Order: sequence, then C-alpha cells, then structure tokens
Amino acid sequence: MTEPRPTPRHGPSEEERPRPPAIRARAGLRIAYLHPGSVPSLYANSVHAMRMCDAFAAAGHVVTLYTAPGTYTVDDAHAYYGVRHRFAVRTVPSPDYTPDGYRVRAEQVRSLLTRETAPDLIYGHDLYALTAAARIAPLVYETHRLRDDPHTLSIEQRLLRDTPPARIVVITHALGHDYRRTYGHLGALPIVVAPEAAEDPRASTRPADPPPMPGRPGAPRIGYVGHLYEGRGIELVLAMAARFPDHDVHLVGGAPEDLDRWRRRGGPKNAYFHGHQPPGAVDAYYPLFDVVLAPYQAKVYTAGGHCETGRWASPMKIFEYMAHGRAIIASDLPVLREVLRDGATCLLRPHDDPDAWAQALRRLVADGSLRRSLGDAARRQFLDCHTWHHRARRVLAGLDTADAAAPP
Repeated sequence: MTEPRPTPRHGPSEEERPRPPAIRARAGLRIAYLHPGSVPSLYANSVHAMRMCDAFAAAGHVVTLYTAPGTYTVDDAHAYYGVRHRFAVRTVPSPDYTPDGYRVRAEQVRSLLTRETAPDLIYGHDLYALTAAARIAPLVYETHRLRDDPHTLSIEQRLLRDTPPARIVVITHALGHDYRRTYGHLGALPIVVAPEAAEDPRASTRPADPPPMPGRPGAPRIGYVGHLYEGRGIELVLAMAARFPDHDVHLVGGAPEDLDRWRRRGGPKNAYFHGHQPPGAVDAYYPLFDVVLAPYQAKVYTAGGHCETGRWASPMKIFEYMAHGRAIIASDLPVLREVLRDGATCLLRPHDDPDAWAQALRRLVADGSLRRSLGDAARRQFLDCHTWHHRARRVLAGLDTADAAAPP
C-alpha cells in the first residue's frame, strides 16, 4: 500500500493563502455536479453520482450532473439507477482517454458553466473539470482515495493550493486523517467525513418484482452483491459454497469480463453467478437472502486493478445490506469498524480465516433470532445515519440555508 506522501509544510502564510469564495446563502442552491466517469456504466462511482444528485434535488436544490457519455445505452438513465427525474444530466465527451483529452473535456464543461446561469456551488470528484471551473463558483471537492499517479497528484496539489475548495469530503476517517497528514498546508480547511450511503428500499414507490432465483427450494440462501475483481473476497465466497453444499450461494454483480473469468475457473455447483444488474433492480435480490457476505480483503482494487483503496474503502454494498436489514458477515478491517459493530450490527471475522467465516455462517443459519436482531440493529443505524438524504445534508451543512426536510 502506498504511504501518504508528505507535502512540504513551507508555503504561504495563513494571511497570504487563497481563501475559498463565499457561497451565497439561499434556500435552494444551483449545484453543478462534476463527475469524471460515465453514466450509465457498470461501476459504483456512477451510482454514487446519480444518488447524490437525486438527494441534493430532494433537499430543494437545482442540480445538473455533468458526466461523460455512457459506456452503453439505456432507454432512461434515471430509471436505470432507480432515481426520479428531478435533476438534469449533461453528457460531455472526451476526445480521448489521455490527460490532454481530459483537459479538453474540462474546458468544455467550463464553457457550459459560463454560458448558462452560473451555479452557486460546484461539487464533484472530477479534478480536471474542478480545476478548470475553480473561479466560476465555490467548490466542494469529494475524494475517495489519495492520488498516487504524478499527473493527477499535481493537479490536486495545484487545486488545493491556488483555489482551495470550501471543504473536502472524504468517505472514511482514515482517509480524512491521511489527507490532513499529507496536505499539512490545508490548515483549518474543513474535511468532512461522509461514508457512502443507500436508499431506503421501503420508501420506494416502484417496488421491483422478485427476480428468478436458481437453486433448491428451502435451501438457505447466502448472498454477495458487488463486483468480482481483486480484493473483493470472491475466493472466500466460493470457499463458503464448497463448505456448505446444502446452502445456495448467489453472487450478484460483476462486469462481463470478470464474470467470464470466474465462470471459466469453475467452482461449486451451488454457487450461482447472476452478473451485472441495473442498480434500480438490485434491491429485489436482498430480501431473498438469509445471510449476506462482505468479504473485503486488506487490499481492495478499483476496476482494472489501477488503484488500491483498501485503507480508505467505504463499500456502498455494506449500506445496502444494512438498509435491507440483512444479517451480515463482514471482514474485520479497521475501515469497516468505522461503521459496523461486531455482535451488534453484524459478525466481523478475519478476512483471511475461512474457518472463522464458516463458524459465523453456521451460527447465523442456525439462529433465526440472531439473524433478525443483527439485521434490525443494522437497519436502525442505517435509518439514523446512512441514507443518501443524511449524506447530502452532511456534505452541505452550513453551506446553504435549505430546510433539509425528509425527501418525498
């Protein structure tokens, strides 16, 4: 794992340092959300962007999402993600997937922002576009990892030095600590810790029909939802399937290339790969599972193995498990302990100890009362802290005067 890179502490004094511009107080902000990825896509960052825009809009803000064109076509992007049509989506293509291409796209985003009614706030993860648009309106910079490639690292350093955002939003306390340590010159700039979130499935106005489920009637159903690439613990899921041949194990998610790779490897006959499902349709799977698994490893990689993020991860699927009140077995990692409590909201077991996982699974399948108590406690914590509505309020707290009523 790459250690945080200390930044020299010399630089402008507090008096000389650029100040974040003030945000005009108003009940409903015009927010431009700058997303570097594609919509629609197979990856969680697109779900995050669509859900955050939906939550901002539900809180009374006027939101436009600026994103790259989808990597495939759907009839209705809002319906695909299970969100309402209450914010605009503007697609801005990049001429190529190089730093120069990203800079061209960033200038196109900046041009759109200046041609139209200027936003009150620019929010997002897109370093290129945030830097290009930094002087148009105040910024909130959200980041899910420390930058480790020289090019984007230099862009981030320049952004934080020359046009500091109103605040930085991170997903875990571990990441907030590492940003504060790496960028000592940030001084009093707020770093807001806002873990990932989920939607309350019981508040949905469009409940999905139960999906077809292979397997045996009456067999306990063990679920895993998420991607299939390195660090997600798929080997451990399949090990549980092999140890419990009387259970059916269902894996929901995975890009086609990862799905093909795991299927070619073979595996227990009671392990069923369902492949990628539209985010708006995944909710229908959770109620069908007796126990759900979150076997994250100490090193967790993003798509294609480009970045290792295990120290800072806040897996969205954890919050979806909690939202549905499922009994969770999760890896006992410091970053997951920021949210989960062993014996209270889940069972935590060492990520590299299949025997401990088998013991926990055997215990939960045999004890319906324990499953219910863990699931109910997890759902209560979710409702209290981890909805997208809570997250939207947390990241904007003090920046607007919106009366953050519960979303309709």
